[in-house]
Amino acid sequence: QVQLVESGGGLVQAGGSLRLSCAASGDIWGTSTMGWYRQAPGKQREWVAGVTSFGSANYADSVKGRFTMSRDNAKNTVTLQMDSLKPDDTAVYYCNAWVRGQSYWGQGTQVTVSS
Repeated sequence: QVQLVESGGGLVQAGGSLRLSCAASGDIWGTSTMGWYRQAPGKQREWVAGVTSFGSANYADSVKGRFTMSRDNAKNTVTLQMDSLKPDDTAVYYCNAWVRGQSYWGQGTQVTVSS
């Protein structure tokens, strides 16, 4: 089994920053792409950012230039540095990992950006 545990969410004012972390554990041999998704109230879950096993990151247009995703394969962690946060970034953020063809999710962490 694979476990993903997110941390770092919270309440921040618009323009502020937060840093999310996701720690992977368990049978994680062969983990390929890891990503962050978010789901706002009443909306579908959407992809935010992803990073390959080689460290190449991609971002949704809505966060490009404001969010930075990084990966530490030695520590089995990914982080999402979120700067210049906007109220529209308010959502539950989920960590995702693809491990040998299977998709795994964390429990989510709440990010609230006040105006």
